[in-house]
Amino acid sequence: MKINRTVASLAFLLIAYFSPLTAQDQMDTFPLCQGHYFTEAEGKIALQEYAQSYPKLVNWKKRAKQIRKGILKGAELPKRLPSTPLNPIRHSRKTLVGYTVENVAFESLPGLFVTGNLYLPTGYTGKRPAIVSPHGHWKEEGNYGRYREDVQKRCASLARMGAVVFAYDMLGYGDSDQSIHKHPKSLKLQIINGRRVIDFLQSLPEVDDKRIAATGASGGGTQTFVMAATDKRIKVAVPVVMVSAHFFGGCVCESGMPIHTSAGFQTNNVELAALTAPRPMLLVSDGEDWTKNTPNVEFPHLQQIYQLYRKKASVENVHLINEGHDYGISKRMAVYPFLAKHLGLSLEAIKDEKGVVHEADINLLSRKELSVFNTDHPRPSHAVMGDEAISSLANRFK
Repeated sequence: MKINRTVASLAFLLIAYFSPLTAQDQMDTFPLCQGHYFTEAEGKIALQEYAQSYPKLVNWKKRAKQIRKGILKGAELPKRLPSTPLNPIRHSRKTLVGYTVENVAFESLPGLFVTGNLYLPTGYTGKRPAIVSPHGHWKEEGNYGRYREDVQKRCASLARMGAVVFAYDMLGYGDSDQSIHKHPKSLKLQIINGRRVIDFLQSLPEVDDKRIAATGASGGGTQTFVMAATDKRIKVAVPVVMVSAHFFGGCVCESGMPIHTSAGFQTNNVELAALTAPRPMLLVSDGEDWTKNTPNVEFPHLQQIYQLYRKKASVENVHLINEGHDYGISKRMAVYPFLAKHLGLSLEAIKDEKGVVHEADINLLSRKELSVFNTDHPRPSHAVMGDEAISSLANRFK
């Protein structure tokens, strides 16, 4: 007989309340909330039940504090990371129309390198907004990670609009091959990497550290809302095709540690995304994946929470019912005006003579051109290599 997930979750809460567990105990004793953990109906009911517990802002703030604490505990994160040196490496600057691209690496933890590309606008003066740009789990040859067409085009367009943009590898992708992607601590390490990306951007003289945003799709969408939930330096968040009441992320880097079900509570990705409130947030959803119900389920719930802050207009949804799971052209066209409005970017800078936003003249670069480590620029010899060594490094920071 199938046990209703909601009932099972309530049973877990009672057990967790009377017998507090460590994060590792929870992973060993209880099932993680992964993939389609709830049915669509169960996800909707769960949101309705959550909503009843915070009729006023004070109730939501109490709940939000509990959820945030659960993320930090479940992901084994310290409240504040040690301020270890970034030791940035920057090389191979390429000048294109309206922006430049550099290959960049820096240390998020001693010996663990974040690798990516820094897009800088040309023709602007003064401090510029910055955008953190994580990629998703696309890994097909020629359509891979931060080298994908959609990543390059959105980063180039946003740079042309006046933003400093950093696109970086997920653990185990691209130049970030010091361990496999599905490392048991990948969720923790990617949250740490996201925080250190913000540190890196704030270290740049071009960056206005009061105007930092994040946007990514799929697994990059998860990174976006988790980053915004745990780091208030993110002032604007745009998670694309990811926020769902019933889907919890299909990879260990999204749900492989107990950040949804922890001692004393059950939550889901909608409430994690809601921790962004009252900062501006745009949900981009589609009709062919787990965000198909967003206009009727997830978005109204977020509006309710934003309304508690009297900021209902600060959360928006663009739903593309005939589209699927990607960060395609129509999704980018929805995102550019939102980021322009909230970051003070120039939408006019990417319009043609007819006033239409376009990306036709963006030159796509090869993986070789965008790679950080190569014969001329080898990975530093003190890099921590291998899954066991990375585990030991991660365990030093709790």
